[in-house]
Amino acid sequence: MMTILPKFMAATVVLVSVLSVTGVAQAENKPVAITKGLSAVTIAHEGAAVELMRVQDNANTITQDFALTSRPCPPFCIQPMVFAPGVETLGELEVIDHLVRMQSGEDILVIDSRTPNWVEKGTIPGAVNISWVSLTPAKGATTEGIMDIMLNQMGVTLIGDADEFEVDEAIVNGSVADVFNYSQAKTLVLFCNGMWCGQSPASMASLLRFGYPADKIKWFRGGMQTWQILGLTTVN
Repeated sequence: MMTILPKFMAATVVLVSVLSVTGVAQAENKPVAITKGLSAVTIAHEGAAVELMRVQDNANTITQDFALTSRPCPPFCIQPMVFAPGVETLGELEVIDHLVRMQSGEDILVIDSRTPNWVEKGTIPGAVNISWVSLTPAKGATTEGIMDIMLNQMGVTLIGDADEFEVDEAIVNGSVADVFNYSQAKTLVLFCNGMWCGQSPASMASLLRFGYPADKIKWFRGGMQTWQILGLTTVN
C-alpha cells in the first residue's frame, strides 16, 4: 500500500535527498587535474623537486590576499591584455609549459617581479625573484645594476666593453643594438600579483627600453591572482 505524504513533508524529503547527494559528492573529494591528460608535473625549485599540481581539496578557497576585488586605482589599475607589440601574453597552461621546457634545458627564465615580502607568501615553483624595483630607474635602479642582472641572469652579452655611460647614451640615441648582444638571451616569463598589478609591466618596460627583444619577453598577466584561483601549487 502506497503512503501519501503531505506536500510539505514530501518537499522536505526531496530537500534532504538533494543535500545527502551533495554531501556524498563533497565527501568523495574528486581528483583535480591540471588538464584531462595532465595531473601534475615535477619542477625544481631552489634545488628541491616540487610537485606542481592543483589543490585536491574540492572545498579549497582562495587566500585572503587575493580576495579583494576593488583595490584603489591608481596604482592598482586593470592592465591591458597586450602589454606591448611582440610581447606574448600567457595563460596558466602556457606558463606550465614554459616551466617544463625550462626544466628540459631550454633558455627560459621565469621571473617573479614582485617585492620579496610578497614572494615570501608564495610563488610559482621554478620562478626566481627579480624584483621590479631592481629593474626600474624610477624606483632607484641604476644602469649598472640593470646591466648586471641582464648579463648574469638573462644571458645577455655586451658588444665590446661598453660601460653604463655608453649604455645610457645608446638608450638616449636609440642604438642599444650597438652595445648589447641578445642572440643568446633567455626567453623571459614575467608575472606579479595579477591583472591589477603593475610590477611586472614596470620590469618589462625597462627591459624593452634596454633593447631586450619583445619576442623574448612573455607576460603571465593573470599572475598569482589566477594561479591561486585555480589552486595551483605555490612554494615559499
